[in-house]
Amino acid sequence: MAENNLVHPDNLVYEKTSVMTDRVLHYCPGCGHGTAHRLLAEVIDELGIQGETIGVAPVGCSVLAYYYFDVDMQEAAHGRAPAVATGIKRVFPEKFVFTYQGDGDLAAIGTAETIHACNRGENILVVFINNGIYGMTGGQMAPTTLPGMKSSTSPRGRDVATMGNPLKITELVAELPGTYFVTRQSVHAPANARKAKRALKKAMEYQKLNKGTCFVEIVSNCPSGWKMTPAQSNKWMEENMFPYYPLGDIKVPENQ
Repeated sequence: MAENNLVHPDNLVYEKTSVMTDRVLHYCPGCGHGTAHRLLAEVIDELGIQGETIGVAPVGCSVLAYYYFDVDMQEAAHGRAPAVATGIKRVFPEKFVFTYQGDGDLAAIGTAETIHACNRGENILVVFINNGIYGMTGGQMAPTTLPGMKSSTSPRGRDVATMGNPLKITELVAELPGTYFVTRQSVHAPANARKAKRALKKAMEYQKLNKGTCFVEIVSNCPSGWKMTPAQSNKWMEENMFPYYPLGDIKVPENQ
């Protein structure tokens, strides 16, 4: 009988990292959270820091992240993840500490915690998933919702005259002296996922230097909240989200 080359170790293309549990993800089909989880888990695995990593997840789509990452996880109140991560890092400065937050959590109810943690230069990694909407709680308008973009609380589209402009919080924190590395990536295509993984790996490694906060935004889609198929949402994201939230590094260490 011929050897089954499909399962031969030399032909292995992808293997699930042990840093991710076997739990079935609760995220909607086509959502970018699952890919972002996988990339972060692979980074932790490749750096060999699984036993030294502590994650913080607040309220939002990522509220159940502790089910999926096989590392120490701490739940935080809505918007308070950077404050909780600050306490953890100060008690355990040798640990690798990250928060995993959505835009409604990080840029709305958690604006103060985000800004002040970054301004203090807390030596943590903030992973920020921006899909321009409150994904879990009903599709309401978020601080990051685009002008004219419809949501359950802006059914005619975001009116800048009455609702204000979208908040580019990543550019905002990049101006603070406490941030060390700030970047915006996406995970909607293989090439972009590879770039996002490199950014997450740099940001995690930089904690060894104790130089300040690393902030990685991942612009993502929300097929359910946007009322689109996954393919339609990716196309809409490319045509609408990326022009307003351009991908790439915003703040990099001077010696890099």
